[in-house]
Amino acid sequence: MPTGVHLRDVRKQLFDAAERVLLRDGPSALTSRAVTTEAGCAKGVLHRHFEDFDAFLAEFVLDRVDQLAPRAVALRESAGAGTVVDNVADALTAVFGSVAVAIVPLVTFRDELRARLRQDWPAGVPVLTEAVLMIAGYLTAERDLGRITQDAEVDMLAPTLIGSAHLLFADRNGTPPDAEAVRRTVTAVLAGVTP
Repeated sequence: MPTGVHLRDVRKQLFDAAERVLLRDGPSALTSRAVTTEAGCAKGVLHRHFEDFDAFLAEFVLDRVDQLAPRAVALRESAGAGTVVDNVADALTAVFGSVAVAIVPLVTFRDELRARLRQDWPAGVPVLTEAVLMIAGYLTAERDLGRITQDAEVDMLAPTLIGSAHLLFADRNGTPPDAEAVRRTVTAVLAGVTP
């Protein structure tokens, strides 16, 4: 790789390259060499900006978690519009149609990455726990509007929806579920709380 090439936003370029490698080739192919090759830069660039590769991966995961924030805001703002089932199904498809599904095995199988993430994220897989918070926030807003029952246990429904959606989308090499499959799953989970 050529050296001396100016990179405008090194972190973004490296994170985007890591996402492409992760989505295309899976977590086992995600190495510092693969990332820098994909980014079109020398391997030393990554190590100049991050303590080591696991530090890079931890920041990559947290960066991708931060990308859920605008989705969470948009979902919460959709409360009262459309149907609850469609809003949740669309949100789940957006989350799991992204890099989120690939991040789960990455975190699961890299002990040092998990240890580093625990410094900032005390429990769970960051992208999944953030998605749970997003869905819980939305369901709470819908409960406040009376569009789901007042006794709806949002703190149980949200992780159930995330877990169910993760199972639908988890086959990285297969065809993603169609919109109707996601909608049926959401309908089943929310059946007891939607009027």
